[in-house]
Amino acid sequence: MKKTLLSFFIAFLFYACHQSKKSSLIFLDEYVVQDSLQFKNSILGGFSGIDYANNSFYLVVDDAKKPRFVEADIQIQSDIIKKIKFKDIVFLKDSTSNFYEENTLDLESIFIDENETIYLVSEGSIRKNKLPSIFKIDKKGRFLESYQLPKHLSNIKNVKHNAAFEASSKSLNHNGFWVAMEGVLHADGEEPTFQKTSSPIRITYFDKKTKKATKQYAYQLEHITKPAKGNINLNGVTAILEFKEHHFFIVERIYQSGYGAYGNIIQIFEAVIDDESTNVLEIDSLKNTNFIPLKKRLVFSFEDIRSQLNDGIVDNIEGITFGPKLSNGNQSLVLVADDNFQIYGKQLNQFILLEIENK
Repeated sequence: MKKTLLSFFIAFLFYACHQSKKSSLIFLDEYVVQDSLQFKNSILGGFSGIDYANNSFYLVVDDAKKPRFVEADIQIQSDIIKKIKFKDIVFLKDSTSNFYEENTLDLESIFIDENETIYLVSEGSIRKNKLPSIFKIDKKGRFLESYQLPKHLSNIKNVKHNAAFEASSKSLNHNGFWVAMEGVLHADGEEPTFQKTSSPIRITYFDKKTKKATKQYAYQLEHITKPAKGNINLNGVTAILEFKEHHFFIVERIYQSGYGAYGNIIQIFEAVIDDESTNVLEIDSLKNTNFIPLKKRLVFSFEDIRSQLNDGIVDNIEGITFGPKLSNGNQSLVLVADDNFQIYGKQLNQFILLEIENK
């Protein structure tokens, strides 16, 4: 009996230690692709989302006039990005469906599932009365089907322009996927300011079989800490990645005008869904509702590596994905910045390589 109890106690301790392991992120490398680079009659830039599948990287381009995605080979050797080779570009065209004409395809995120189906997330255009959308396409850019939005996300008066769907992640159970809002719904709270406010965004789980949302959680945005210089001071979620079941890396981007090329503060948080987290799917407004958001902790700040980056620029990071395993067996992460095709001034086609370290 004593041996049995001792074995149980040792097993419990091992489980508890395993459960308490925390992940940290280590900066390895930066790689900058030349701006305005021509590829197959198109300019490379505007990379607003990234995914890694079948030994290739897929980058979605934020260009509503010519929606498209790019396939690339990001060669990682000796834990640095050795070279990036662009392999193909696919424009969204379809002669059998009206979906592309009926929607504004302002593409913000991309992922490819285990069946090699391509999923795209668009933030739409609230000013043009066009809702955000989630849809599937084939490898030639032809529309397959779309997903139904929950009522509070399909109410166009509730969604703010340029603050709709921005990020997505494959779920580790392969049965669905996660989609995150960039900003706060009108009914949910206040935009982040220089004071701490309740600024929850919604992260929604969509089931592949039903093509509907089945659960949703609130995530609180950080307030803005750097002094104002211009009239734009905002914070929002630009990328998410489920790296362990119900554990996410979430990229928050503070942008402030008046700082030129140095207006971004980028932070990565770990957020966790646990038994206490409130499923807010059936809650229309979070302003006057008691709810428990995802627990979060800061795991990486780009301010800590600013001096190691090109001209000290932390650019507009909008995509995050797993990459290949590193030489030590640890998992890599690859992040990408949207340079907005340089229309707002100097920006970079910036790729960042990180390492996940489990302590």
